[in-house]
Amino acid sequence: MTGIGPRLREERERLELTQREFGQVGGVEPNAQGKYENGERSPRADYLAAVSTIGVDVLYVVLGRRTPLAEQALSGGEEKVLETYRILPTSGQAALSNLANSMAEMAANYSTRPRVQRKPLAGKN
Repeated sequence: MTGIGPRLREERERLELTQREFGQVGGVEPNAQGKYENGERSPRADYLAAVSTIGVDVLYVVLGRRTPLAEQALSGGEEKVLETYRILPTSGQAALSNLANSMAEMAANYSTRPRVQRKPLAGKN
């Protein structure tokens, strides 16, 4: 997906809204919303400001880059990890990133794996 239209559609679908509902938020008719998503027209700044109020990532819609998470939204533990990551050399950052990805994969696999019921050992209660 490239361009404003497809990214705008992606954000609308992410928010699970119809073109009519999304257009109402932006102050436009459903046909205008469709034209924005098809790339036939470009949305105005006031429209983008209005849809941002429901969680649309306007930076992503316009430039194709997700808005970075504000540091104020981080927990204390997350801040510490980020601080540590930032002071590491590039090789350390890569290693930490690989470790985090591996741990996330293991956690996802572990949570979906069926649990094995163990039998008690003979003579043990």
